[in-house]
Amino acid sequence: MAYPSDEYSMLGIRFRIYEDHRRGPIPRGAAPPARRGRQGRGGGECGPPSRTPSPTAEKDVMNGTNTPNASASAHVLTPARILDENGMLVGEPPQIEPERQRAMLRLMMLGRRLDQKAISLQRRGKLGTYPPLSGQEAAAVGTAYAMDAEVDHFVPQYREQLTMLHWGLPLSTYLLQRMGHPAGSALPSHGRLWPQQVALGAHLPHAVGLAWGMRLQGKPGVVLTQFGDGASNEGDFHEACNIAGVKRAPLVMVCQNNGWAISIPWHEQSAAESVALRAAGYGFPGIAVDGNDVLAVYTAVADARTRAEAGDGPTLIEARCHRLGAHSTADDPKRYRPADFDERAAGVDPIHRFRAYLVGLGQWDDTADADTIAWCDDQIATAVAEFDATPPPDPGQMLHHLYAEPDMRLRRQQEELRSSIEENR
Repeated sequence: MAYPSDEYSMLGIRFRIYEDHRRGPIPRGAAPPARRGRQGRGGGECGPPSRTPSPTAEKDVMNGTNTPNASASAHVLTPARILDENGMLVGEPPQIEPERQRAMLRLMMLGRRLDQKAISLQRRGKLGTYPPLSGQEAAAVGTAYAMDAEVDHFVPQYREQLTMLHWGLPLSTYLLQRMGHPAGSALPSHGRLWPQQVALGAHLPHAVGLAWGMRLQGKPGVVLTQFGDGASNEGDFHEACNIAGVKRAPLVMVCQNNGWAISIPWHEQSAAESVALRAAGYGFPGIAVDGNDVLAVYTAVADARTRAEAGDGPTLIEARCHRLGAHSTADDPKRYRPADFDERAAGVDPIHRFRAYLVGLGQWDDTADADTIAWCDDQIATAVAEFDATPPPDPGQMLHHLYAEPDMRLRRQQEELRSSIEENR
């Protein structure tokens, strides 16, 4: 993976040092530098970095972040990459079998086609709110394929449909989940895929507890969890990082930082330049990668998994990416992003990048492209047919699975609900 030459390493974190922030030792008798304080309280130029975006902030968004000007901070974590925007190598690629690389591209393309169909179903009232993954496929698929779904556990947030499919969730079950049907809660029997979490960051302490428990019991495998930049600013994130570092939990934490959360740019979410830089404060490595580069993501996650499996503790990976379109079907990105954002972001599309790389290797061509599109559409059509054929849920199910044994009050409520349903048929 390519890193800038002007850097140093601490706890496995590569920092780039900007020239204008290098300072030599303080001469004897000279006054020490002004103490850093808060702006408005004597901080001035020695205060924290400005939260005002630089004129280059929009350009930074195309690279996966919209942080303030880099000169505002002495240490900036430069995302590692292996493929440039045109699919050309700029770093050492991981050793992945050709068929496995083709499978990675197929899953990325399935995600893009699924978004189109799911948004259509939502507009027709068949699904509830849907979170598209378009533009973030490399971060999802590179992560999924770097793990071992046969032994590893996955604790997802709500935009992890492709990783969940890789862990064995049927696509029709995922659609039922987005509909709110109880049948959508049925997870694979192997028990290594956990329920997705909608509340931001609330699943992170669960992932840490699971990983810690596996370590105490000597069980094989590690735990993967994914989340967004918005979740990284929740208290649960910091609590999870703290206990993960203290207990050296076998955990891989992947933050898909698209720079906007829902509608708030990164520089208004945090004064930190990077999510990954926070890891040092909890005693474990933080790595930033180009989240539009599936090979860079794969390499970082594979290394983190190896580290966790060896007993060396957690790793925080920040995949800086972009999302094409809305945060969800309840969102209108035109209200807070530049009008030409999607057009410019298409220039770093992760699918186009990886496809170009495989074409250059002779592993992909127009026939493979057409066959994959047909395969994606067939997978989606089959899942939608199963989804449509599923009977509607019994309203009484809303009072199921609340207690191992229903108490008197719950039995009374169940009886009242049954009576109400019968009266209104």
